Amino acid sequence: MTRATIELGDVTPHNLQQLKRLNQVVFPVSYNDKFYKDILEAGELAKLAYYNDIVVGAVCCRIDVLDGSRRLYIMTLGCLAPYRKRGIGAKMLEHVLNYVEKDGDFHSIFLHVQVNNQSAIDFYKKFGFEIVETKEQYYKRIEPADAHVLMKLLRPQKNFSEPEK
Repeated sequence: MTRATIELGDVTPHNLQQLKRLNQVVFPVSYNDKFYKDILEAGELAKLAYYNDIVVGAVCCRIDVLDGSRRLYIMTLGCLAPYRKRGIGAKMLEHVLNYVEKDGDFHSIFLHVQVNNQSAIDFYKKFGFEIVETKEQYYKRIEPADAHVLMKLLRPQKNFSEPEK
C-alpha cells in the first residue's frame, strides 16, 4: 500500500466554498461571510489540508494584539471525522507553530474549545497548550455553551524580562 500524502494548500476564491462546506460539517457553530472574506486575506494563516488530494481539513487563524503583545488566535482547526488520527491536525498545527516561530514576535497562541470536546483538549495539550480559563456561555445556540480557553505561551511578557546588557 502506498503511503498517504498530507499537504497544505492556500485558501483561494476558487476553493473557498470547500472551506465553507468543511466548516459546516466539522464545527457546531456557523461562520458569517465576513469570516470567509477575512480568510481570503489571511495568507499563511489559513490553509486547507489535503489527504491524497481530497480536502479533509482546514486551519484558520488571525493575529490579535492585547496590551501591546501579538497573539495568534486559532479561529478554526478541524478535520473530517473519518480522517482524524492520521496526522492531519498535527500537520496543520505544526504549520501554525512554524509560522509563529519564524516570525519570532508572538507572545502566545490561543483558542476556544467546547468544554466537552475532550479529544480536542487532549490534542492541544500534546503540543504544550494549557487550559487558562473557562468562559461561561461563550457559544450561542449550542450545548454545552461554555468554552475552555487553551493557550500556549511562546515567550514571557517583555516588561518582565531582564534588561539587556
